[in-house]
Amino acid sequence: MTAGRDGAGRNGSDRGGAGRRGPDRNGPERSKSGQGAGVQSVERTFELLELMADAGGEVTLSDLAEASALPLPTIHRIMRTLVSSGYARQQPSRRYALGPSLIRLGETASRALGSWARPYLAELTEATGETSNMAVLEGTQIVYVSQVPSQHSMRMFTEVGRRVDAHATAVGKAVMATMSDEAVTQVLSRSSMEPQTERTITTVTGMQAELTEIRQAGYALDDGEQEVGVRCYAVAVPDAPAGAAISISGPEGRMARITTDEVIPLMQRLARELGTELSTANEHP
Repeated sequence: MTAGRDGAGRNGSDRGGAGRRGPDRNGPERSKSGQGAGVQSVERTFELLELMADAGGEVTLSDLAEASALPLPTIHRIMRTLVSSGYARQQPSRRYALGPSLIRLGETASRALGSWARPYLAELTEATGETSNMAVLEGTQIVYVSQVPSQHSMRMFTEVGRRVDAHATAVGKAVMATMSDEAVTQVLSRSSMEPQTERTITTVTGMQAELTEIRQAGYALDDGEQEVGVRCYAVAVPDAPAGAAISISGPEGRMARITTDEVIPLMQRLARELGTELSTANEHP
């Protein structure tokens, strides 16, 4: 039976000539080539969107060409497509900015990220008795994406979705501590770094010094820098798809009873486990 199938195959090829072999050989090659080009276009599109976000949300075509090393005609074609679909917009100055269609995607992604984080935050709140949060860095601001509140009658409450300038928060400092000095300077240079209290760090030099200490300690502290009488500890979430951190916060008096020797190792463990889960989900959709 095996020899019979081989003979039929060969004779079929002889009778069919190149006409039948052509589609079998070249058709799949053309298909694979098209698929490869499609994937490359998607990768380039996301690269340009990320470069726009890194630049503060507004760039010129020459900015994108310099940062991406892509040809200007390619960038122009991709940007036209993004503008037509609402994911980018062209300003009167001919600069390109991130578009409103990204807002829905971002909000949905934030809710999903918050759902992943909630069990880890619940364990942190149960262990400490204080409110726990997860936040991500977007531009110059921190966006809170998940929270498990304390059971105390007097407790910290930050509305999910709230945006706060990164320089005045422990979560913001924890995320920035994972970034290079150059990247931090770019973020802070786009921020007014306005003081929220008299303890807020308001200079790039001062923040760089603070971040050096955070990298050494392994956690960030907001000691009344965002709100008088409130203390917050935060650690970065390693391997998260975007810069993220988890935190606990509460009134200064109660937080003073929580020792860093006890709570920071717990927070670091939970952050590692959450980061592993997020990165695994990102690799295997």
